[in-house]
Amino acid sequence: MPLVSAAPNSHPLIDNRQSDRAMRVRRGAQLLLTEMGFAVLAELSLANGRRADLTASGKDGSIWIIEIKASVEDLRADHKGHDYEEFCDAFAFATLPDVPQSIFPKEVGFIVADNFGAEIIVQPSQQKKLSAARRKAMMLRIARAASQKLMTAEWAAKNDKPMP
Repeated sequence: MPLVSAAPNSHPLIDNRQSDRAMRVRRGAQLLLTEMGFAVLAELSLANGRRADLTASGKDGSIWIIEIKASVEDLRADHKGHDYEEFCDAFAFATLPDVPQSIFPKEVGFIVADNFGAEIIVQPSQQKKLSAARRKAMMLRIARAASQKLMTAEWAAKNDKPMP
């Protein structure tokens, strides 16, 4: 699956799959995680074929995955939260203030976000710590994906078109 959109007249780092509501949650969660000292990468493909909405790596090497759910329907249509837990130290759902917290699983973290920031309502779940081998594999995956996205953005900025 490509990391970027090849659609003409689109930004090379935006894949155009997310709704405006989801993008508001994403921006707010990114702001919060950045303020907390995390480096944040959106849309990371995992080894199991899933794609993490946000992957955050901490200065201490911790890895958080945040799954964005922009509506009640979005959560009900997609029950893959447990598919991420083996790839992170902590997992949380993030949503907008108008989506009821009561519909989300109690055993995972919960973040309320909007376009201007976010707040952790329930601390992200603390899974079993990743093994050294899984942590290394995830850090390499994060680094490679971030490097590819950065190069794509650089090429697009210099050439006014996405990288081939």
